[in-house]
Amino acid sequence: MAVILLADDDDILAELVRHHLERNGHQMLLAGDGEAALQLAQEHLPDLVILDAMMPIQGGIETLRLLREGDRTAQIPVMMLTSRKSEDDVVGALKLGANEYVTKPFRPQELAARVEALLRFRRSDNASS
Repeated sequence: MAVILLADDDDILAELVRHHLERNGHQMLLAGDGEAALQLAQEHLPDLVILDAMMPIQGGIETLRLLREGDRTAQIPVMMLTSRKSEDDVVGALKLGANEYVTKPFRPQELAARVEALLRFRRSDNASS
């Protein structure tokens, strides 16, 4: 079981993602904006953070930047889950340190498989450290 932080201001989408990932045995933390997500990440140090790019108060890209700058949060894997699809958006997020970039609409089973792959990589990386 992993602790996964999901930040998205779309309650219906957040519930869909929560449902699928909890079915796989994960514990979910939910935030409706990037500022709340950053605070939860610093408090709980989740195994994975999933960020929407466009959220109120603080967007996902800014949240990603702040996660990567934080001493305690820099190594947490981050998946962007967003409707922003341009090459600049994708490349920009990856250059800032996103580990994965998934665009909406998405297939829930594919999202779950990508989450599992990131978590496996994190566990293997931690085991070798």
